[in-house]
Formats: sequence, structure tokens, C-alpha cells
Amino acid sequence: MTEPAVPTETPADLFERIERALDGIRPYIASHRGHVEVVDFDADSGLLLLRLGGTCQGCAAASITLKQGIEVRLRDAVPEVRQIEAV
Repeated sequence: MTEPAVPTETPADLFERIERALDGIRPYIASHRGHVEVVDFDADSGLLLLRLGGTCQGCAAASITLKQGIEVRLRDAVPEVRQIEAV
């Protein structure tokens, strides 16, 4: 008896999960007139590069938002994301 095929996730599927997780955070960021976008994701290292824009750019609280807000939620929703950096 053969085992059933396990569906494999494509890079596009992973990117979609990252975007969905960010969609849950974007309203909060937008309420402060900011925005966040994915620049790149390296699946081998788990490094996600994000660009913070709008009022987030240059804001003193942006690093807190990145580490305690965005990173915590994304790591819960997408365990493949192990580290996040802003560019």
C-alpha cells in the first residue's frame, strides 16, 4: 500500500500566507497612517524583509511595531518566518 501524496506548498502559497497574516495587522498600521509591504522572503533562512512606509518611516515606535507587533503575529501565523527586518 502506498502512502497518499502530501501536498507541497509552493513559494506562492507561502507568500499568500504571509500577506494574509499582514492583512490582519494592516488596519492598525493604517490607523496611524502607515503601511507595510513585503520586499523579500528567504525560505532557507526564514528572513522576511519588510518595508514600512507612510508615517511608520522614521517613526521612533516603528521598531517596536515591527518586533512586538508584526513579528510576533507573523511568526505565530507563518512559522517559516523566523526573523523580520525592515529595509
